[in-house]
Formats: sequence, C-alpha cells, structure tokens
Amino acid sequence: MNAPDDPRPAVSESADPAAGEDRSGAARDRESTHRRQRMPLWLDTLITMAVALVIAVLVKTFLIQPFYIPSASMNPTLLENDKILVSKLSPGVFDTQRGDIIVFEDPDDWIPGDATENPTPRVRVMMLLSMVGLAPDPSQDHLVKRLIGLPGDRVACEEEGGVLEVNGTALDEPYINPQTSACQVAFDVTVPDGKVWVMGDNRHASADSAWHETRGEGGFVDESDITGRAEVIFWPASSWERLNDGRETFADVDEP
Repeated sequence: MNAPDDPRPAVSESADPAAGEDRSGAARDRESTHRRQRMPLWLDTLITMAVALVIAVLVKTFLIQPFYIPSASMNPTLLENDKILVSKLSPGVFDTQRGDIIVFEDPDDWIPGDATENPTPRVRVMMLLSMVGLAPDPSQDHLVKRLIGLPGDRVACEEEGGVLEVNGTALDEPYINPQTSACQVAFDVTVPDGKVWVMGDNRHASADSAWHETRGEGGFVDESDITGRAEVIFWPASSWERLNDGRETFADVDEP
C-alpha cells in the first residue's frame, strides 16, 4: 500500500524567512559600512593631490626633468628660452654616447652668479614648481652641451677654425652653427678616467670644455655630474623636436 503524499510543501533556502532576514541584515550592514567609509570631498581631493605630488617628485627624481636654455651656446640646435626634457635614465640604465646632448652640474664655477640667490617673485614660483617637476629649473647651476669625448678619447683641433678630431677621425658635424667653424681654439687632450669632454654647437660662442681648458681652468666634466640626456624640445610647441641627431657623426670613431 502506497504511503500518502506528504502534504507539507518542500521548503527551499530562499523560502526560509530567517535566511532572508540574515541576508537583508548583511546588506544593510554593508551599506552602513560604505556610508561610514565615504570620506568628505575636501579630504578626497587633498589625498588625490598629495598622491599626484608624490608621483611628480618621483618622476622628477628618477625619470625626467625639465630645463630651459638660457644662452645661445647651443644654437642652432637649441635656441634661447627653449624648454627641454632630460631623461635621468642616462647615464645609468642607458649609457650616454658621443654626440648626445647632456645636462650636467656646473663642474667648476663655469657659470657666474645664480638666479636663485636673490630671486624675483617669478623665479620663486619657478623654483617651487621645479621642485616637483612642473617647471624648468630656474637656477643656473646646470649647463647643456654636446658630449664629444668619453674617458680615454683623444680630442683635438689642430688650429683655430679647423676640423674637430676624435681618436684621429675627422668629424663632419652637421649640428654646429654653419656660420662658424668647429674649433674656436686649438687644443689636443686625452680625456681622463671618470671624465667627459663637452662642447657647444655654437662653438665660437660657447664657454665649453675647449674654452676653459685653454685658459687653464679645467675643461673636463665628471661623469658623476651628468644629470641626464636631453631627449626632446617640448616648448615652444612649434619647436617640438627629438634630440637624437648627434650619434651618427661618431659612427666611424675608433675606441681609444
């Protein structure tokens, strides 16, 4: 004899009133927690700005830094008041090479004075912005020149108005000022270990390694003083250009 069907309805999980109450309570708890965790708009904005500031400082410290060109020593490649971005990965992650345009710290009082000693209000603002990489460094304690000689290289000019030679190879330098020669003075030097030799593209208007060396003031620059390699002109926008045209000039130069 078959047992009669159980008249009680099957109870599913969703039909359990207690379970429904538990889930509803959990949802209310999450919503309440979300409301408690939501911070005021001013605090959220402040934290966002602080994080952006930290990122900007890290980028300036380890990756890139803006600089401006204060003189005509690198004409026609760089004009006065051009703004450039400098990669701080070279030297370091990437090696600097002959022909690179580099920015370096003043090696031995090559630059008289300092714009930040008695700064104008504009310079003060620039100093503040430059600390986080939002503006070029307004101080005049950095220089920009083209890297000509590496440690061990022999760099020479036989005479004023002559052709520049590196390790006995005469260079054809398309980047220099076409109205002047490659050599403003005669010299013959061998670059010591840990040093580099730099020259401006506007050779007859550049207080560079050659100019200082022939005056007995020390023309070599410590490799440790190199801040980085100039990568691009970013301002004015009409002058935007990559700065990578120098290495080909040294392609046939033998190693020392």
